[in-house]
Amino acid sequence: MAIVFWVGVTLLFLDFTGTAQHYLSWMAKIQFLPAVLAINVAVVVGLVLLTLLLGRIYCSVICPLGVMQDIIAWVSKRRVFRKNKKAKYANKYSYSPTKRVLRALVLLLFLVLMIAGLNSLAIVIAPYSAYGRIATNLMQPVFLWANNGLAAIAEHYDSYLFYTVDVWMRSIVSLCVAVGTLVVVGVLAWRGGRTYCNTICPVGTFLGYISHFSLYGPVFDRSRCNGCRLCERNCKASCINVKDHHIDMTRCVSCGNCMSLCPQGAMKFGNRFRGRNGADGQPMSPNKPIEPTVPINSDRRAFAKGLALATTAATIDAVAKTVDGGLATIEDKVNPERKTPVTPPGSLSAKHFAQHCTACQLCIAACPNQVLRPSEDLEHLMQPTMEFDRGYCRPECNRCSQVCPTGAIRPISIEERTAEQVGHAVWIQKNCLCVTEGVDCGNCARHCPTGAIEMVPLEDNDEIWVPAVNEEMCIGCGACENLCPSRPFSAIYVEGHETHREI
Repeated sequence: MAIVFWVGVTLLFLDFTGTAQHYLSWMAKIQFLPAVLAINVAVVVGLVLLTLLLGRIYCSVICPLGVMQDIIAWVSKRRVFRKNKKAKYANKYSYSPTKRVLRALVLLLFLVLMIAGLNSLAIVIAPYSAYGRIATNLMQPVFLWANNGLAAIAEHYDSYLFYTVDVWMRSIVSLCVAVGTLVVVGVLAWRGGRTYCNTICPVGTFLGYISHFSLYGPVFDRSRCNGCRLCERNCKASCINVKDHHIDMTRCVSCGNCMSLCPQGAMKFGNRFRGRNGADGQPMSPNKPIEPTVPINSDRRAFAKGLALATTAATIDAVAKTVDGGLATIEDKVNPERKTPVTPPGSLSAKHFAQHCTACQLCIAACPNQVLRPSEDLEHLMQPTMEFDRGYCRPECNRCSQVCPTGAIRPISIEERTAEQVGHAVWIQKNCLCVTEGVDCGNCARHCPTGAIEMVPLEDNDEIWVPAVNEEMCIGCGACENLCPSRPFSAIYVEGHETHREI
């Protein structure tokens, strides 16, 4: 189940065709923090009840960052096996007391930042969002390069089963944060298994408090335990204390490793409040520990074999666009400094969007028009904003609203999208070719999907026709800004609205 959820959530961020989002978007919506921000009562209550019943199953099965840590820890264990070929078990971990104060302080700081509306700082350690940034910034480019390689091979054989897509860096800040997160989480998982989950992760700490009262979980049968400590030395949560026959359920993720490895069958999954002290009620046998004879579950050793994604072909260098037979180079556009950032359709307002967005960047990964990208503004750090240098927000597209799991972008229909005004176009006379070069352009008016722009004579020169914007009809899609031939700054750009309007 963990593999299914991890692969499914990862595909949400990798797939650029919209197929995965259509069938698997529910996997993002059942993540804990997104469900809380979306006020999805059914999901939140369901996850809490699941934790009260079975412990932190969410952390070991549903959370993609948790499963990624397990994969890294598994690879690390294989390294132990390679070093000592005679060893049947890793014996990599040991019991360590919980960092109660640190966990509580991190959770408290996270809650304070979220309540204060400083999501851009709090979301750095949110597990689902952290994994989303890793998948979008690090995994998706590799996936797209592999696709482009297959497209090049298919084209060579006159097949168009694949098609090439642009691979570009959306934000250096977001990339650096993703790399930093991967390094920190990876190192902690390599050395100590679930250290990040049980020390830093606010969701893990919160569910850990609930899991302390869980009805079912791993329990000791003292009459069978011989003190070999095999369960303790293979517990990636470092929560099993064989000496005291105690399991710290606030850190246990109910992975089942201890039960599958115990050669005596002393570790069982059962009712935690019945007590399992053996038939005679006596403590564990003082006999000398015996050599385990039960082999490791081969399924656990083999599951990572199906996780590798084959990639083909090297990176294809982008060919510079030229005109006039290659004699003139088109200068790249520079995005204007907007007084108000443009937020995606369905986000209602800049305030609503900032308070609910966790910067998981799923909408950025899913955007087919290359309009959304992470903000580098500290107040809205890594939350998506709209820029129109590579494309524009097509009125017939509502994909970002269909995949957002937090309610930051509410689901809207195509009809609602075409009636929602996220901003309005502003004309800059000094940049317009009609004025500076005296050319008859009108590109913005011809391509405006709502007919909000028309060409009118310039006030002091009837021979020059310039665009005039009807702000009541403009929906802020950015087609005019994107298609304006003026370089490096467009002669017309979109200014965002603090609160979206309906036209």
